[in-house]
Amino acid sequence: MKEIVYDTSETGFNAVLRDWQIKVMRIIWGKPEGIISRVAHQEVNQALKGETISRASVINFLEDMREMGVLNGREVTGKGGYHWIYGAGMDEEGFKGFIVKRMMATLMESFPEETREVLTSLVNFGI
Repeated sequence: MKEIVYDTSETGFNAVLRDWQIKVMRIIWGKPEGIISRVAHQEVNQALKGETISRASVINFLEDMREMGVLNGREVTGKGGYHWIYGAGMDEEGFKGFIVKRMMATLMESFPEETREVLTSLVNFGI
């Protein structure tokens, strides 16, 4: 996922994340001590009530979010080798701001004049 893809047919987090990914993020935001991928996998599958997501999908999502800085992680030694403990690199509000910044940067890169024009008109109208 290393890039944020915005689906304009959706709103809120559903525009950038799948339902199960939103649940994973909410699980992590609720655990200030952090969480290992096995627990994240178990809890998201419980929250989905019937649907299941593979552990590999959960791990890949956690790693992508960690690489983008949305999550932080620390590697620890445990039973069976090394494990990552994932925690919130940003809270929910911070993640929303991160999405907006990424979108704005992409718009400025793709359509700089038009983006400035729209932002100026929004500011001028107090929106």
